Amino acid sequence: MRGVPTRLLTELSAPALTAALGPDSVLVLPTGAIEQHGPHLPVATDLITAQSLAERAVKRFGDELDLWLLPPLAYTKSNEHAWSAGTFWLSAETLTAVLRDLARSVATTPARRLAFVNGHGGNSALLQVVARDIRVETGLRTFTLHPRLPADQGGTSPEGELGMGVHGGFEETSVMLHLRPDLVDMSQADRWVPEHLAGYRHVRFGGSVSFGWTSDDFGPAGVIGDAREATAEAGAERAAAAVDYLGEALAEVARFDPTPP
Repeated sequence: MRGVPTRLLTELSAPALTAALGPDSVLVLPTGAIEQHGPHLPVATDLITAQSLAERAVKRFGDELDLWLLPPLAYTKSNEHAWSAGTFWLSAETLTAVLRDLARSVATTPARRLAFVNGHGGNSALLQVVARDIRVETGLRTFTLHPRLPADQGGTSPEGELGMGVHGGFEETSVMLHLRPDLVDMSQADRWVPEHLAGYRHVRFGGSVSFGWTSDDFGPAGVIGDAREATAEAGAERAAAAVDYLGEALAEVARFDPTPP
């Protein structure tokens, strides 16, 4: 269905939705979080980022790739920040049940592809497990994408963060200065990098050995990174790169078929 007036699926009537979707339509579900992000960023940082970048990608590539945007999932798995007021989270069991229920609803439509655009690193492992469960239970093709891969999952962060800018640091702060500068307080931005972890070869963020952690393990600010040099210009560059990446990735999602030819 080309040139449709909206790519937000919930703006269609039920009959129009059924007529618009086909087996190669991709339903895009942004997954964010509501959690503390230190003294300088709003608790909705991950939600705002996931929703905004997914919206931009669907607007730009939706007609070409038959993408359809679902409303974002705000409350997710954030128990690593549960020590702080302002964190509103679901247990792994609850979030798993919510995602499986939503997938069963997707399976009643003609669409057979569901893509999670995830803005919160704490969701990643759970989404991968649930994506497989959904595939088995419903037959949907399921995918998990990050607008930007977190540093603790193979992504990069600035040299000054020693590869450990995983929460509230330069990248997130810059993107928020671009998306919602009214919600950022740079007078509270500071450097909170656990430098002692750089001495570990394997057990570290992005190392070969993962470890359980909560954000207050590294200091009372609950931030892991350096936000001091963040700028809106850097955020705009990163947001544009994220949308470009999502377009490329979703193009593969739209035609992916694991069956050998």
